Amino acid sequence: MSELVGWSESNGRRWVKNFKNYIPIKVRGNKVLYTMESLRIMKFLKKMNEAGLTIPEIKLIISNEGMPKNEKEEQRLIEKHMINRIHKNYDENIKGTIPSTGEMMIPYLAMIKDGEIYSASEITEKLVDYFKLSEKQRIMKYEKNSDIIFLSRVRSVRYSLKKENYIEEVNKLSYQITNDGLELLSESHGEIIEEIEELEKVVDPLTVVKEKLDELKSELADNLLKQLRNVHWMKFEDIVVELLTVMGYGDGQVTQRSNDEGLDGVIKEDKLGLDNIYVQAKRYAANNAVGRDVVQSFSGALDGKGARKGVFITTSYFTNGARSYAERLDSKKIILIDGIELSKLMITHNVGVDVNQTFVVKAIDYDYFKEE
Repeated sequence: MSELVGWSESNGRRWVKNFKNYIPIKVRGNKVLYTMESLRIMKFLKKMNEAGLTIPEIKLIISNEGMPKNEKEEQRLIEKHMINRIHKNYDENIKGTIPSTGEMMIPYLAMIKDGEIYSASEITEKLVDYFKLSEKQRIMKYEKNSDIIFLSRVRSVRYSLKKENYIEEVNKLSYQITNDGLELLSESHGEIIEEIEELEKVVDPLTVVKEKLDELKSELADNLLKQLRNVHWMKFEDIVVELLTVMGYGDGQVTQRSNDEGLDGVIKEDKLGLDNIYVQAKRYAANNAVGRDVVQSFSGALDGKGARKGVFITTSYFTNGARSYAERLDSKKIILIDGIELSKLMITHNVGVDVNQTFVVKAIDYDYFKEE
């Protein structure tokens, strides 16, 4: 099966191990057999990986959205998350064209004024059509966190309308307009404007909590980066290799401390080392940029190994020239990770950090109240 997918056998085993709950098997005696459905899922996982997603990221996506059941669903999921990565950079101009919470209040009610029950996603799609939003407007994220601006605003609208009894949640994430909501739609323009101003003052406590958590995460990232700049260079090499290993790229090891030919570590994507990712780790001060010449030297070191994949990690930042050079490479792929991204990846994958406190937010279990 690994051969049909295009993986080495050991790499295929690693992916099966990570996604065993989703890959169907048939057991005959002491043999484990795979089906055509197993092959389809494995090929889908490979496509997701080739789109730049790591094993933990793919696990999270499948956990949230489920395993696609056919090629059409696969393509939709892949395109969705590729677009998310392409347009992940914050753009102030795009943000300014996304409707505000106040602008969405009345359209939200108007979408469900027929009194039928609608899911949250159905109402969101109606709002997208109403405002004729582009894909970039739909997926643009905030500058300092990973929240999608449009969806965040829709959630705020939903919370305010529910809090003031203009809509009610009749099932989990399913909503219906109330009599108060219908009455608001029939009010005069002036009265509606006044009520919208009041609704905009209603704040979801979870939004406040999340903002504070984002502040704590940002502060942690800053402190973590300072710590990385102060560790011994040997320890720094160990850290970056451990991070890439934890992220699911393969088995990693630091190269010889001397005569390393410009390479600090290697990640073996398969047991035999048939496909390796080479690593360069530079522990630099905040103002010591990594230029094109340094990245070009790393590229030459990869050529010396006949390698096609490299990851260059630094505690500082890369110049525009360095990034442009890496992006234009055809025969190989070099990923550049600066200090800010490095600290965020370490937090996400629990490398060099531990859990301080855990907060649990509970919600109504609507299924509990249904008749058997």
